[in-house]
Amino acid sequence: MPEWLIERGIGETRAVCLEDGEIVEARVQLDGTVPAGSVFAARLIDVGTNGRNAVAADEQGLEYLLPQAPRGITQGASLKIEVTREPIPGAETWKRPFARAADEAVGSSPPLDGELLPFPAPLDRLAAAGWADLLDEARSGIIRFAGGELRVSLTPAMTLIDVDGHLAVEELAMAGAEAAARTILRHGIGGSIGIDLPTTAGKTQRQAIGTAVDAILPQPFERTAVNGFGFMQIVRPRTRASLFELAADRAAFEARALLRLAAMERTGATALVAHPAVVRAIERQPGWIEALSRQLGGAAVLRSDPSLPIHGGYVQAA
Repeated sequence: MPEWLIERGIGETRAVCLEDGEIVEARVQLDGTVPAGSVFAARLIDVGTNGRNAVAADEQGLEYLLPQAPRGITQGASLKIEVTREPIPGAETWKRPFARAADEAVGSSPPLDGELLPFPAPLDRLAAAGWADLLDEARSGIIRFAGGELRVSLTPAMTLIDVDGHLAVEELAMAGAEAAARTILRHGIGGSIGIDLPTTAGKTQRQAIGTAVDAILPQPFERTAVNGFGFMQIVRPRTRASLFELAADRAAFEARALLRLAAMERTGATALVAHPAVVRAIERQPGWIEALSRQLGGAAVLRSDPSLPIHGGYVQAA
């Protein structure tokens, strides 16, 4: 029976769905991000063009893009909006959060139903389920399976998953498609997704691959058939950033991972030693180091080490 575990850490809330002790789905909610599904009052600051791409702002001034402009509402007027997609890391303005005009009552979205874990805790249940492996996959974009591996790449148009390995072509195509479907779910990939499989000659085999993907991915989603060149496209709802997209903001990603490591492994005065970019990411959020010091029961200090790789941070006694 699947179970959700929720851990409220420093800078982020982590949620994982476990089946047989393994993480099959994971979500990370960054602090300060308004969850998809939230409804609140906003002000229309741009009516858009030809009924599209209006912009509304909340009380804090955060802007939301409304792909379908609300009718009958003038610039500067108040309205209620529902967040339909959380912000996606990146500089492009279209990666800002999406919303729509809403008639529902104002209020936060319902929380994810699951067991709230104490944090920090003497027993690291996320680590036992493979949290470190999940982060490594998000960092590298490489996911290994028996007989092959996936390489996940982010592009402006879609997330691409390339399948490679040493199995026979038909076997590799099937195993790779199943691994890709599990990865889409595990890392929360939404939007347009392309899977590049080994080319299989038989139509029956290509249909079987599609059926296997359908059995793994929950609805709603749409997909094409596997074409003669081994390519399949999948489109899923995109309500939040995938773990791969969060990992693309490497310094902040590694900073939050290091804070979790310190909280779970240390007590008392602690030094966090990390690449300068990671140290700067923590310094830009003064509340993070203050929260960690309270959890540790001693002062947490930062030390830069340019010789470390960006993912090579560690903790030690101060």
